[in-house]
Amino acid sequence: MDLEELRRKIYEKYGELDRRSGDLFLLSVLMEEVGELAEAVRKRDYDAIKEEIADVTFITLSLANYFGVEFESRLLEKYIKGDPSKTWDLRD
Repeated sequence: MDLEELRRKIYEKYGELDRRSGDLFLLSVLMEEVGELAEAVRKRDYDAIKEEIADVTFITLSLANYFGVEFESRLLEKYIKGDPSKTWDLRD
């Protein structure tokens, strides 16, 4: 299953609930999940990292659905065809 198909399946199952929840609720859930991911990474808890990446991805796709944003083509264009890593401040 590709990312676009996954986003559509999430919309079919959760789209109505997401509309009732609202954008600020969805955004607050994303922030909470990112915090949980940060804690899992800090602890090097790989089971928790797997769980939190799934949660962050789910809520990100829910937000894309909420706003009607098809972002998969932009993701490919920016990160696969392009290479923004040259602008990243990475440690040596």
